[in-house]
Amino acid sequence: MSLEQKQKILAALAGGADRVFALQSRLTALRGLGPANGGSGEQDKADFLESWLRSFGIDDIEHVDAPDSRVPSGKRPNLIVRVPGRSARTLWILGHMDVVPAGEESLWRTDPWTVTRDADDPDLIYGRGVEDNQQAIVCGCMVAAALKENGVTPDLSLGLIFVSDEETGNAYGIQYLLKEKPDFVKEGDLVMVPDSGSPDGTFIEVAEKGILWLRVTVDGVQCHASKPDDGKNALVASAAIILGAAEIEQRFDARDSIFSPDRSTFTPTKHEANVPNVNTIPGREVFYIDCRVLPCYTLDEVLAAFRDLGARVSETYGVNVDVQIQMCEPAAAPTPEDSAVVQSLKKAVKEVLGVDCWCGGVGGSTVAVSFRERGIHAAVWAHIFENCHTPNEAARLSFAVGDAQVYASMLFLD
Repeated sequence: MSLEQKQKILAALAGGADRVFALQSRLTALRGLGPANGGSGEQDKADFLESWLRSFGIDDIEHVDAPDSRVPSGKRPNLIVRVPGRSARTLWILGHMDVVPAGEESLWRTDPWTVTRDADDPDLIYGRGVEDNQQAIVCGCMVAAALKENGVTPDLSLGLIFVSDEETGNAYGIQYLLKEKPDFVKEGDLVMVPDSGSPDGTFIEVAEKGILWLRVTVDGVQCHASKPDDGKNALVASAAIILGAAEIEQRFDARDSIFSPDRSTFTPTKHEANVPNVNTIPGREVFYIDCRVLPCYTLDEVLAAFRDLGARVSETYGVNVDVQIQMCEPAAAPTPEDSAVVQSLKKAVKEVLGVDCWCGGVGGSTVAVSFRERGIHAAVWAHIFENCHTPNEAARLSFAVGDAQVYASMLFLD
């Protein structure tokens, strides 16, 4: 009976490309930019998803919303959705509702906020968020709807988790949810985070590096550019710190083949605006460094190294350097390859996609670390291009259909 029910759901999902397109189109149009990225938050997306799920008779929807005065609704929504199976043991599928900004829109071939099919390959769609992380949300919704539409009760229960704030630190998202509901994931549950993967569906992410974002402020003395001796050029001192990041990377030179890249990385990224005119030497510079650190090092060690670098630059250039933590997320213990979630996932991928999976680690951050640091095994997997945060972000409708079938297969024990 269980096998028949599984085949019924897999067959129903196989014809779901139009539903994927419709859901992706609506979610992209709703944007879901957090306030730190100039948006009004994820409330419209959450409202749409709740309404869509309720239209299929899915009513077990719990809100664990985080207060946030920066957004019009005053809250950042987090939803827990449950579809009961024969067992209380649950397969959880997590997706984050927020996206990153489109960036320079002239680099897009299409409107980033309108999902567009490729003219030559209609299975291929473009739009901000279609991969990161709407495919995960869409797949979870597809499975939930298919169970209800077909009157199927799987062996395991299905749980969907839709969170806010993943792109800007998780404080109003998974971290808030787990603080308020620390025990909602039970022993024996399977936790899937579809936020990394590969185009062929073979890669399962089981480990992540520690993350340290640093905000560096350099205060010098502003002056006219024709009289540089009258000032202290904060930009020049900042350049010394930026170049010094490469020296710090050489210091933390361990290698771990489970990760790609296999080393710690220290990358200068965002730079805030300084003076508005060319002929003024800036007296203040603010920039950021993104550190992805192998588990063999502590983030305190890295912070100390950058503060030592700042002290040396301060002395050399006569400026003041302040290095502060923007985000700090230590590495958690990896998910074991023989864990129940990884073994179930491997079996389902083989059944649905016909490929064998391998396990590895990444430098990118997902909410899986929030589960792993609590001793909950989480697997990160999706059938994706890994082109998140880029112009012309793309996904395939068939990827989402296949992923939904994989998750549906995991709900059945045979």
